[in-house]
Amino acid sequence: MSSQASDSQKTGPLTGFRVLDMSRILAGPWSAQTLADLGAQVIKVERPKVGDDTRRWGPPYLKDKDGQDTAEAAYYTAANRGKDSITVDITQAEGQNIIKQLAQKCDVLIENYKVGGLKKYGLDYEALKEINPALIYCSITGFGQDGPYAQRAGYDFMIQGMGGLMSITGEKDGEPGAGPQKVGVAVTDLFTGLYATIAIQGALLERERSGLGQHIDLALLDVQTAVLANQASNYLVGGTVPQRMGNAHPNIVPYQAFATSNGFIILAVGNDGQFAKLLQLAGREELMQDERFATNPARVQNRDVVCQEVAEIMVQQSSEYWLEELSVRGVPCGPINNIEQVFANPQIQHRQMQIDVEHPLSGSISLCNSPIKYSRTAIEISKAPPLLGSDTDDVLSDLLGMDETQLNSLREKGCI
Repeated sequence: MSSQASDSQKTGPLTGFRVLDMSRILAGPWSAQTLADLGAQVIKVERPKVGDDTRRWGPPYLKDKDGQDTAEAAYYTAANRGKDSITVDITQAEGQNIIKQLAQKCDVLIENYKVGGLKKYGLDYEALKEINPALIYCSITGFGQDGPYAQRAGYDFMIQGMGGLMSITGEKDGEPGAGPQKVGVAVTDLFTGLYATIAIQGALLERERSGLGQHIDLALLDVQTAVLANQASNYLVGGTVPQRMGNAHPNIVPYQAFATSNGFIILAVGNDGQFAKLLQLAGREELMQDERFATNPARVQNRDVVCQEVAEIMVQQSSEYWLEELSVRGVPCGPINNIEQVFANPQIQHRQMQIDVEHPLSGSISLCNSPIKYSRTAIEISKAPPLLGSDTDDVLSDLLGMDETQLNSLREKGCI
């Protein structure tokens, strides 16, 4: 039931599947990009002359071969590698017909229009299901397809606030710089994109049994609530509302950043044995005889005194000393890197998390690689984020059989 991908060289597990990506900004494009990484042919549908809003979300912009800014914002390149870009005006009848024809030849459609936004164009799930009953149709919105907030617009920042994440992110109340903080990347969008990918793959597997597609309804607020994870359980089971704790962990002590003699490191002690090794290295084994320090539940109950003692220990040596000595003893710890340091890290380099891909404007573009490592069906990223509409003619001629006369007519009408 799957389609044949345009790139016969792909080896990923979703090779042969085809995705129509009618989403923009981040959550939907992130899902579609992940599916492209996995081998699917992804056709990104954009507005003629305008395209995805993130194309203009700069600076910084990708530079051309002469070192001058192009019109391709770095933000856009983060979520659109491996795709084909076509431009279609869905407000025109001819554009709606193009989408319907493409939907007949696709396994998956991803969209993040407002609830009911595509219905007026005859491109909603119920309409497309009639022409392709096997279509997996994934809708991503702020609040879902139903409920009292369904018609509201929802964006990552506000959902981080509404969904509780900002209530547990930031310095502890009363500390310098206290107050709610958002996470430094749009994690609600990214989590939603990943949940969409999981849901789509699940629906494709179910389709092997039933032969039928289905509608996937994903809401940013639902996802943000779900990924509260242990903090949600701490409330639902324990009955206590979690609070901001800075870098500390609600259930493990010591598990936070500590100052050293020349900087900061993260100490992530996960069990009593690791804590004993820390004290042994510091020459403070006697603290394990103190009932306040002996077990993790006791350390959580006596968090302030334990962390004060550990802070006094850590500041006596350099970051380099602790990172080396704790690591060889199996005590989890790590530096606090900036992003330049991340990509300079030998482990990141060994794992090839930065790749260079050929680009028509810059010659080459550096991208983050997929973190997925398969033993057989290796992920191969060979196509840069596409220029606006760069694949329109190829896709419409290859998949829909349009000739040059038809393409020129549509172009003259501003439909493509």
